[in-house]
Amino acid sequence: MKKVLLLLFISFVSQANPYQEQAKRVTIHRDQWGIPHIYGKTDADAVFGLMYAQCEDDFARVEMNYIEKLGRMSEIKGEKELAYDLYIKLLIDENEAKAEYKTSPLWLKKLLNAYADGINYYLQKHPEIKPRLITHFQPWFPLLWTDGSIGAISTGDVTEQETARFYGLSSQVASVKYQNPDEKLTGSNGFAIGPSLSKSGNSMLYINPHVTFYFRPEVHVESEEGLSVYGAVTWGQFFIYQGFNPYNGWMHTSSEVDVADAYIETTREREGQMEYLLDGKWIPFKTKWITLGSRKIKTYFNHRGPVLASRNGQWISVRSYNRARKSLVQSWLRTKTKGFADFKRVMEMRANTSNNTVYADNKGNTAYWHGNYVPRRNPKIDWGVPQDGSTSKNDWQGLHNLDEIVHSYNPASGWIQNCNSTPFTVSGPSSPLRSTYPVYMAPDGENFRDRNAVRLFSQTGKLDLTGLIGLGYDRRLMAFEVLLPSLIQAAEGESGLEELVQELKKWDYNASTTSIAQTIAIRWGLKIMPKIPKAMQFGGETDVVQNFEQYAMTGSKQEKLQALKDVVKELERDFGTWRVAWGDLNRFQRVSNGDIFQMDDAKSSIPVPFASSAWGQLPSYTSRSIQGSKKWYGVNGNSFIAAVEFGPKIKAYSLLAGGQSGNSTSPHFFDQGKMYSEGKFKDIYFYKSDVLKHAVSTYHP
Repeated sequence: MKKVLLLLFISFVSQANPYQEQAKRVTIHRDQWGIPHIYGKTDADAVFGLMYAQCEDDFARVEMNYIEKLGRMSEIKGEKELAYDLYIKLLIDENEAKAEYKTSPLWLKKLLNAYADGINYYLQKHPEIKPRLITHFQPWFPLLWTDGSIGAISTGDVTEQETARFYGLSSQVASVKYQNPDEKLTGSNGFAIGPSLSKSGNSMLYINPHVTFYFRPEVHVESEEGLSVYGAVTWGQFFIYQGFNPYNGWMHTSSEVDVADAYIETTREREGQMEYLLDGKWIPFKTKWITLGSRKIKTYFNHRGPVLASRNGQWISVRSYNRARKSLVQSWLRTKTKGFADFKRVMEMRANTSNNTVYADNKGNTAYWHGNYVPRRNPKIDWGVPQDGSTSKNDWQGLHNLDEIVHSYNPASGWIQNCNSTPFTVSGPSSPLRSTYPVYMAPDGENFRDRNAVRLFSQTGKLDLTGLIGLGYDRRLMAFEVLLPSLIQAAEGESGLEELVQELKKWDYNASTTSIAQTIAIRWGLKIMPKIPKAMQFGGETDVVQNFEQYAMTGSKQEKLQALKDVVKELERDFGTWRVAWGDLNRFQRVSNGDIFQMDDAKSSIPVPFASSAWGQLPSYTSRSIQGSKKWYGVNGNSFIAAVEFGPKIKAYSLLAGGQSGNSTSPHFFDQGKMYSEGKFKDIYFYKSDVLKHAVSTYHP
């Protein structure tokens, strides 16, 4: 009888803890920075451990990302998010994700199951963690979000507000996400150095995404099935988005490659049904009821995609590619590539919609691709505006082959740079030629970071990792070389501004915590930036740099002068003087981990010399007043930064904004804050012997 009871007890425990066997096959080592080094027997085991570790560090962010992709934000944040939920549900169909999970190959299904199991096991072991909405994660969730980019949704420039109006939601439920003007011009930097420019003769890669702070943690994941990858993972995803393995590394930057187009539809109502005209035939729209809380909204789709708006009384449909299993497969396989040919083979899948790719490997190869998923279209049409939807001639005609898109392989210049800018300066004199490609492939213009990077690489000698980091942290604010002379000219001789003008004249345009001129220039720049025309991206018109130059030459003198006087008035109001050093204004602080940044002037913070990359500085640190604070606090910019050398053994350094953990009581909540403010990197432990040597804790999930 005792034996029977024991067997029943063992069976009960096994059923109550279905994840324990997998957990035993996973070991997590945490180093002195709290970085998890995750080792699993299989790839699925490694994914299980990765998701468990992410939840340990910040379950709230893991959950929030899927609340968003499920279109359920309004359930926790109220009606102001209803329009965004509708927007998401029109663009991302969870039923498609469920169907793709069911038909996935076994190897992928194992990873998807491990994703869900790792999170659910964490919740089972930590009943003190109270999810805001999702109490059980499903294995099809990752198929809602198959690209790790912060800007992975493409809508052909149709806005959330337009969609709300079209489907009868009031303007009160279409929230407007606040951004400073300079936040709209930030982005990411990726550099690759070939053997000819490397002191060691080894290729090097510089990974420098500019995103909202704490958007990605730093992780290291290995398995006995060939997975060995280090880098940044977007909370809630199971693949390293930007990083490296023993053979090669990749950095993604966002671009303006056209991957979503809007169409003006000719419509009519016939017998209670809406139809659209295509090639002379009337075709019924497909309809789908979308539930938002207590609301049920009838939505419309055609062969291109959802109807998202109405302009001038005409319906606007959008063709896009915002999620696909193929994209998730590509994101995973990229992490296991073993060299240039292998990496190109994965890139040939052409399912990555939002990213450029900067690449380097241990054989001396460097490469750049401007986008990846690039639909083939009529090159004579301006795809920056909605097209006539009544003819199929304007539909996409398949995809461009990988070698047809804008790219650069092993350029003779020895360097590659992309700063969310045109690919036609990516390698200096070795760059691709604009005339070779249709405009829709690369409508991007220059920006000041791009100009700064080209300047630096054109002047540099051979580099090692320290030199590469130094270049990546160049402090030149090039935009003010264009803007400031016109301001000085406008203010010259103006009564009461004599000392301020002298302060501006002696500034060398380099960022520092002690610079008063930097404070004046940036606050003034933010006031005049909305008055500078936006860059036109199609038809070969102007770009950011050209628009700034034009404003400097032709902008109203009185407008520039009044903006300066307003800056002086505001500084004197908040600080008692206009003589405010940049470091006294520009601070780094982390006091909470909520959805909304919270800062406190009364609490300790760290001075930061860096500024928004909108002004041409390569390292980005965008700050602003938070909830009425007098000091400005960083909200986005440099996040995970890494410099990697691909020699016989990997040598690499990294830095993370603030710290690894989202728990304010953790020693790793802000332990990298001071280093971050100074641009001082830490060693990366990539090999197991180094991981074990520096492990502070070792455990199974």
